[in-house]
Amino acid sequence: MQYRRIVTGHDASGQSIFLSDAAPPRTTAFQHIPGFVTSLFWETEADAVIPAPACDPAEVAKSWVPVPNGTNLIIACFPPDSVMTNREFDPIAARDEYLQVLPGLAEKFESDSPGMHTTDTVDYAVLLDGELHLELDGGAMKRLAPHDVVIQNGTRHAWRNTSDKPATILFVLVGARRT
Repeated sequence: MQYRRIVTGHDASGQSIFLSDAAPPRTTAFQHIPGFVTSLFWETEADAVIPAPACDPAEVAKSWVPVPNGTNLIIACFPPDSVMTNREFDPIAARDEYLQVLPGLAEKFESDSPGMHTTDTVDYAVLLDGELHLELDGGAMKRLAPHDVVIQNGTRHAWRNTSDKPATILFVLVGARRT
């Protein structure tokens, strides 16, 4: 899926203008997880200001997990879980690719429980297309259909696609402090 990202801003006189109209700068179709595609659209720091700085924050983001009070806008396409159970699937190569493409997030994934992870964020997730299951501790699961919204409050979780079709989900991650 191709996405179009339109960014607005201000010119030198304060007038509203379009700064860009293009694909998001950080989109990756994973080589070692066929069908898994991630796009980082935007990031705000904890002390975001308007007008925004001239640089593109998605291009320079160091982590896919925002700092406390910062935000990240992400869209991910999850392939069916069967991709990871295929005989040709290489979990070490997939892990290495995660570490390269998803800094800050990849390190949160548990090696002894594939897919499970915890971030210090409040995530607003909207399933755009397909079907996903949200798994929590103890195997508790909820099936999501298109347009379902999840408010993920920093809990340990995993996204499972038990269907035979891809599923696309939009995330707004809001960095938080864990108490």
